[in-house]
Amino acid sequence: MLYRIGRALFRFIFTVFFRMRAIGMENVPTQGAVVLCGNHTSLLDPPFLGSPLRRKVHFMAKAELFDIPVLGSIISKVGAFPVKRGGVSRESIRLAVQLLRDGNMLGVFPEGSRSNAGGMGKKGAASLALKSGAAVVPVAIVGTYSLFRRMTIVYGKPLDMSAYEGGSSEDLEQATEAIMKEIRRLHTVTSKA
Repeated sequence: MLYRIGRALFRFIFTVFFRMRAIGMENVPTQGAVVLCGNHTSLLDPPFLGSPLRRKVHFMAKAELFDIPVLGSIISKVGAFPVKRGGVSRESIRLAVQLLRDGNMLGVFPEGSRSNAGGMGKKGAASLALKSGAAVVPVAIVGTYSLFRRMTIVYGKPLDMSAYEGGSSEDLEQATEAIMKEIRRLHTVTSKA
């Protein structure tokens, strides 16, 4: 209930104040495990990534955020779970894989820190997808969150990850690069449109 209210509120804010345009929502599976892999430009990216979609999106969030009395309670109730600074704990990985195996959707920013679809991806998103068998949907967030300027989100077609199922370090690197390459392509094509 709280998630639906928050999603509706953010959808309204993004539509009115940032002229949100969502493209390719039909590419996001309506059921089953999904990892949404997006570029990371702002603290507003998690709600922006999830607000156009009907399905609930779970996110990893910095553990420190859960220590803030009201905020910690709210983000827990909307499906976020804590990650310790400086790396992802085994507990966080187990929880993420279990969420996916249970058929949920997880939002991940493979770059780890904010950039504009130009950073190097980390192997976590690919690892989670391969461990759980989740579909991987690349997502490009295009724009700068300037008031009344157009923000666009593009959901790409699910990527075929079958070539990387060996799970070796090299497989994970190649899978990560394939994800990042498609995010960059979606970003570039949309920026020029």
